[in-house]
Amino acid sequence: MASAAALAALQAAAHECQLAAPSFSDEQAAQGLTITVQLRAHFLPPAATTQAASPLLQLLAELQAVILSNLDTCDLALLAATCRSLCRDAPAPPPSQRAIGPVEAELRRRAEARGLDVGSSLPEGVTSWVACLLKRDRRDAQVMQAPLAAGRYHSIFIDRAGHLVTCGRGGLLGHAMDPDANTQSLRHIGLPTPVPSMQDRRIVSVASSDAHCLALSAGGEVYSWGDDLYGSLGHGEVAGGDVPRRIESLRRVERIAAGSSWTSAAVDEDGRLFTWGMAMLIVEEDEDPELEAFAVTSGLGHELDAETEYQATPKRVDALSQERVVGVALGDGFTLAVTDAGAVFSFGHQHTVLGHDSYEDEVLPRRIKALAETGRRFVAVAAGDHHALALTEEGELYGWGDGGANGHGREERTPQRVAALIGQRVKLVYAHGSASCAVTEKGELLTWGGYIDVGHIGHRVQGTQIEPTRVDGLSGVKISAVAMGYAHTLAADADGVVWAFGTRSTLGLDATRPDPDSLVLTPTPIPTLRVRVLNSP
Repeated sequence: MASAAALAALQAAAHECQLAAPSFSDEQAAQGLTITVQLRAHFLPPAATTQAASPLLQLLAELQAVILSNLDTCDLALLAATCRSLCRDAPAPPPSQRAIGPVEAELRRRAEARGLDVGSSLPEGVTSWVACLLKRDRRDAQVMQAPLAAGRYHSIFIDRAGHLVTCGRGGLLGHAMDPDANTQSLRHIGLPTPVPSMQDRRIVSVASSDAHCLALSAGGEVYSWGDDLYGSLGHGEVAGGDVPRRIESLRRVERIAAGSSWTSAAVDEDGRLFTWGMAMLIVEEDEDPELEAFAVTSGLGHELDAETEYQATPKRVDALSQERVVGVALGDGFTLAVTDAGAVFSFGHQHTVLGHDSYEDEVLPRRIKALAETGRRFVAVAAGDHHALALTEEGELYGWGDGGANGHGREERTPQRVAALIGQRVKLVYAHGSASCAVTEKGELLTWGGYIDVGHIGHRVQGTQIEPTRVDGLSGVKISAVAMGYAHTLAADADGVVWAFGTRSTLGLDATRPDPDSLVLTPTPIPTLRVRVLNSP
């Protein structure tokens, strides 16, 4: 009976914390304190009965570990701030000589799972282990998870409750097709609208190309929908889908990516990289009868038969089995992977974006020597159609490939540091098509590259921008997440407000069907939406 009562109390407390997680008010904080007192009454019996109650205390520890392991960084911070009894935070003595609370224990477990050495002493000027570990976990999670994604004609969001929300036009909105519509291109959703089939799932990350979409749940499940011309949805058969469908062969996934050449990727919690989609790209030679079509690898990282056109189910990249992958980016026919040791690998057929100063395809992953020689630890990568970017732990950005969006204004076959960003610490980087953007540690958004006449780089002009340039329309706004599509950009601020600019029909600003060619050149907040961003209270 005691165990049953304790379990019920803990479940009720977890439910209350989950409901209040997006933003604790003073009233909710007081309620959290009441819950803590009630839990103590269940789990901390008088000293005389402690020996007899030890099984109950052990049950509590096990249940706490399970619950805390399923909370994201923001939830952990909120729980720690509300329930101080879960922290037991103190700057001294060393960890081996002091009691460590459940929140700190969970944060240490996550760091160790990523192969990171927490150390035995706090950094200079830091007085709290929980605060220190939360900041580190938040930084890593910020690279891992994306609450925004953008394609050619659509936008995808994760709202504060973890629901999948979409808007725009075309057939990639995740909603079942209207039987009265003749084609998917007729569909239009003017305001951010929840995807009905996904409302019972909590989503933590989304990814999109111009042709297909992926969503990652808090439980590590991957859902896909859209065009499945080359098996990019990962279901084993080539058949598109209007609504999200779970990829059954994937488990415990932490990161997802979608590429513009019908490719997809996922990284599980063990650091294993899986890829699927187009395997070989058939290149036609402009109808010249003397030149035959030929096939090139599209960057899946597998040794495949030359006649294999696609991989319809996720397959592990065995060539990286000795590495723990922590980040992946997919371009047009090439892939970038970054490991927990800070190394960057590339593979595929885009010669100038592989970073090896050669004109050879790389079927299997090959470490980029020029980045290794910098002596820096890289933590994130980004890929456009014909350019690539890599970010160091210190916030330094390197770019290579096509000169329109690599940050240099000229083609670079090997990675070079982006000179325009020297002196600024970059915390996030993103690329799509022929455009790139970066978010600095101060929360400033800089964009460059871009297509002519779509207005999606936010500088109140229709054209390209060679060097990284701050988006003046967001002056004073601290950006926490960003995504770029073919013709629009989405940027979420520290409060979860989404600022949008570019082609109006994709932005979620209009309930009525707008002119598909009209533009929003100045960043404009979407009034009906708040997304979940990683902000520590």
